[in-house]
Amino acid sequence: MFYSKLRKVLFQFDPETIHDVTIKSLKNTGKTPLNAFYSQKTIQKPVEVMGITFPNPVGLAAGLDKNGECVDAFLAMGFGFVEVGTVTPRPQPGNEKPRLFRIEEKQAIINRMGFNNKGVDYLVDQVQKAKRNGIVGINIGKNKNTPEEHAKDDYVICMRKVYEHADYITVNISSPNTPGLRSLQYGEALNELLAALKAEQASLAAKHGKYVPLAVKIAPDSTEEEIQGIAQCLLDNDIDAVIATNTTLDRDKVAGLAHADEAGGLSGAPVTDKSTEVIKMLSTALAGKMPIIGVGGIMNAKDAQEKLDAGASLLQVYTGFIYQGPDLIKEILTSI
Repeated sequence: MFYSKLRKVLFQFDPETIHDVTIKSLKNTGKTPLNAFYSQKTIQKPVEVMGITFPNPVGLAAGLDKNGECVDAFLAMGFGFVEVGTVTPRPQPGNEKPRLFRIEEKQAIINRMGFNNKGVDYLVDQVQKAKRNGIVGINIGKNKNTPEEHAKDDYVICMRKVYEHADYITVNISSPNTPGLRSLQYGEALNELLAALKAEQASLAAKHGKYVPLAVKIAPDSTEEEIQGIAQCLLDNDIDAVIATNTTLDRDKVAGLAHADEAGGLSGAPVTDKSTEVIKMLSTALAGKMPIIGVGGIMNAKDAQEKLDAGASLLQVYTGFIYQGPDLIKEILTSI
């Protein structure tokens, strides 16, 4: 109830301005008694995935806390895990503003942020400072000006720097806002990238004396044949989990509405069914050999249950959290 009233005020302002103000506020209050304004106790529903015991299966998707500044605040809200990033080797400003748009009629958001972040060294420093009363994943990507043929170098650099500070690492090859990034999802490009990262994972595991699982985040806009190819490549390279899905380029469900033609990835209610279908196809292709983390348009407990029924073991929310607030976490956990 409180958040629904607050949202009416927040939504009167520019989306990115409100995002920045919110992140700053959460960063400053996450480790203080002021977190009482948003902290809540949620049902403990432990689940083991990737060899990790998660307190509950509802996590925060990457993209909201790009620089790892609010880990404690988000964990206080009751998330079973928080994924920070996407982070790149070097700081970068991202795409030109405006680059974040709400489509309120459809409970949707379009973003073309472009991996704006303060760089991997800053994120590692923030994660180290957090109390971390929960599971933290770190999502890694490549800098915009890094050529595609050298993309794996950026991922390896990030992996080396975040490895000892992450509970798991996510390889983001599915954002539509970095030119050429999605081409890394297919064929030999995907195989070469994953092979390099698995080799690095083995080296880092030996160095640090611990195994940090590797997940890959994919897009919702692939054909069934392409998804089968991705699934086989993930299996061939012994990846630990797949996250389905990122935002979509499809505009069918928002056609004709204000901002619908803005470039970028569409998230929220319009991507719910598309994401769930990808999870179903992945589940069939993987045949239980790899866990799936379901994300994309989870706006309520029903959406969450459908993703679990489709084959997901864990869930992540983002746009649903923007529209519903922390109550969404509790609603899902009391219903699934």
